[in-house]
Amino acid sequence: MMKATENRHFRSLELDKILEMLASHATCADAKELALSLTPQTDLYLAQALLKQTEDAHMLLARFGGPSFGGLHNVNNALQRAAAGGMLTMRELLEIAEVLRVIRSLSEWRSRSAGVDTCLDNFFQALMPNKFLEERILNAILSEDEMADSASPTLQDIRRKIRAASSRVRDRLDQMIRSPHYQKFLQEPIVTQRNGRFVVPVKNESRGEVPGLVHDTSSSGATVFIEPMGVVEANNEIKVLQSKERDEIDRILMELSTEAGSFAESVKASYECAVELNLIFAKAQLAYEMKAAPPLLNDEGIIELRHARHPLIAKDKVVPTDIRLGGDFDTLVITGPNTGGKTVSIKTIGLLTLMAMCGLMIPVADQSRVSIFTHVLADRSELSVFREVYADIGDEQSIEQSLSTFSAHMTNIIDILRQADGHSLVLIDELGAGTDPIEGAALAMAILEQLHLQGAKVAATTHYAELKAYALQTPRVENGCCEFDVATLRPTYRLLIGVPGRSNAFAISERLGMETAVVDRARELVSAENTRFEDVVESLEKSHQALEQEREEARSQRSEAEAIRQRAEEQLKSIDQLRNREIEQARAQAMRIVEQARRESQAFLMELEKLKKEKEKNQNLAELARRAKSQMKQHANAMAEVTNPVVAPVADDADYVLPRPLRVGDAVLIADLDKQATVLALPDKNGNVEVQAGPLKTR
Repeated sequence: MMKATENRHFRSLELDKILEMLASHATCADAKELALSLTPQTDLYLAQALLKQTEDAHMLLARFGGPSFGGLHNVNNALQRAAAGGMLTMRELLEIAEVLRVIRSLSEWRSRSAGVDTCLDNFFQALMPNKFLEERILNAILSEDEMADSASPTLQDIRRKIRAASSRVRDRLDQMIRSPHYQKFLQEPIVTQRNGRFVVPVKNESRGEVPGLVHDTSSSGATVFIEPMGVVEANNEIKVLQSKERDEIDRILMELSTEAGSFAESVKASYECAVELNLIFAKAQLAYEMKAAPPLLNDEGIIELRHARHPLIAKDKVVPTDIRLGGDFDTLVITGPNTGGKTVSIKTIGLLTLMAMCGLMIPVADQSRVSIFTHVLADRSELSVFREVYADIGDEQSIEQSLSTFSAHMTNIIDILRQADGHSLVLIDELGAGTDPIEGAALAMAILEQLHLQGAKVAATTHYAELKAYALQTPRVENGCCEFDVATLRPTYRLLIGVPGRSNAFAISERLGMETAVVDRARELVSAENTRFEDVVESLEKSHQALEQEREEARSQRSEAEAIRQRAEEQLKSIDQLRNREIEQARAQAMRIVEQARRESQAFLMELEKLKKEKEKNQNLAELARRAKSQMKQHANAMAEVTNPVVAPVADDADYVLPRPLRVGDAVLIADLDKQATVLALPDKNGNVEVQAGPLKTR
């Protein structure tokens, strides 16, 4: 499919302006170019994948803020030359280091947001940071034209020698310019440089008094710059050292270039992933700017937009509207007065469809909610992926082709009729306008019938009343209108589905002050059939408005009820958790006491056994045995109290009444322990019943 800038249908829907907005959020030039060349995907799965990427980036932005892409440049050409054995400049190497820094920062940013799985992880995992090469370049090169002394020991040694030689030359020349003998021959007592050699400015008439080599003359000719013979050798030494310095710098650049070339493929692959991420996060940032939400996608031609806003209309002026198409009807005929929002409605359908096919979130209400049990209550907007989107909107008059507005529109529509099929969305503004009303209405009806037969999903605006009746009488064709407030003489810009538009000409004229007699005469001239039709339309509009109000109230009550239900579920879950925690704590305490009692009982039994063996020596055996048995019984009772506590019945069982009096042998349920037991004895005077649950007996 063609790019948005090359497809006239996409330009009619202003997709190119949306892509320009997207490009403004991209950082690097290649990501901007990708944004501007973005193509709507005609495959459902590809479109869903792109939209999921944007949705995940949007979530990451909300939770962790956005990653930085500043400094991302295309260094592929430099890397390719380096891989081929070429030597890069210091600037090119610094740009490679900057790209490596961005790649590393992106990888580190994702590691800081670990724990959240997204479909973008493949891009982040494909990034290959190379801190070694990055630091190697930055430690060696200070700027585009300066190599660091520490780039190599040899360079450091050469520069030390250059500084020492330069210092010696300066010392000699300083002595010379301070000498009374030479001062009278000098134009100024300074040391300067010409052609990289130290010289002194000598008066032209005294040039023979200062032996040396002339390197330059001032523009006036009054001064010559002479290198005294005493420093020629020292200057020669400096020139030789400077030549060695350049050679060493070239060697270092070649070494760095070779290292960069060895990593060329990994850097290029990481750069491409970084560019893709830049584009995806630009989509997410555009979604934040538009306050957009992700729609559901299908390939069945179903469009369900909830509180949709045209993204190119100012936020303080745009009016959200609900639009349907492709569900219970395939063709939507929108009628009504000018400036009422008809064109904006069909542009909104087309533009939001193309945006979703590009993987962009759309400016609609985000009404999806998730309960604590992860049941999604979806009230999201839904859009379809189409193979082609056709639009005939705006003034197509062509001076070059000598075509009128009507001819230009017909040329466009003929082309659409030749190509549209069951996978097409067709949007036509002012269908049949620009010619005789009778012929125009008939032609418009025939075009809609043909598009309907070809299976296309169609939304068209028109002024012709005949099309209102056509929509009422034809299956899967629906009327729509943009609401108009006669009291204020202003459109509300809300699209009403199922209601044909009224002209409101008489009402508007009366409100503007036209004489009643003139308006009444106009009403008389209108046929009785048309009057009855307008009355039906008015009744439909009032009924629709009442239904819409009831629908909004029901939606509000449903939302409130859902919120109450969620709070109740949360409270119930909290109570269950608290109850289970208390039961576990009680059981743990009971186990500790039982264990302690068991140990003490065992100790008493061992003592008793010992006493039996010594009964001839101990006359107090009977007393000690009695005391031991008494203490064992006390511990056993304590164990029974802890393991079988008597608690008040729970609220749900408080009003329970036995169907008959208890009998020995009845099966009962110990509610607090959730254990079945058998009645051993009838209730005592306190109402306690002795029961047996397994090996345990309790009251």
